[in-house]
Amino acid sequence: MLGHEVTRRHPFVFGGHRDLDAVLDRFLGRRERDAGWKPPMDAYTSDGHYVFRLDLPGVDPKDLDIQVEGRVLTIKGERKAEEKDQYYKETFHGRFERAVRLPNGIDAGKIEARYKNGVAEVRVPLPVEAVGRKVPVRSEGGEAPAVEHG
Repeated sequence: MLGHEVTRRHPFVFGGHRDLDAVLDRFLGRRERDAGWKPPMDAYTSDGHYVFRLDLPGVDPKDLDIQVEGRVLTIKGERKAEEKDQYYKETFHGRFERAVRLPNGIDAGKIEARYKNGVAEVRVPLPVEAVGRKVPVRSEGGEAPAVEHG
């Protein structure tokens, strides 16, 4: 039976860009990468809501803090590091914070948040002025299409 051993490699010889970034961070005195991170977020509108989705694998939903103050939606949390014998690490751990400015007219009492399979989703109802309506297009020389309400 062959034994497999994970070995540490010199970042300038075998390391990827993250190893080089870490070396440069230490050399240039930048803060540690795990002191804070910014999870990826998608923002879009769907079914009369602003939807914000954050990829948060490994984050316990109990460690999420979602608040609205004025027109600012803030999503804070922490992904805790698993302190094991790590030979290689590409994941980010620590506290994070994302803030989004919302338009006027948001009803903060109707904001909903869910967490499923490592993805947090915050749904903010659009203000009435922002929902909009579909405008029918009349065809020249033909009959008008049926009016659709959206």
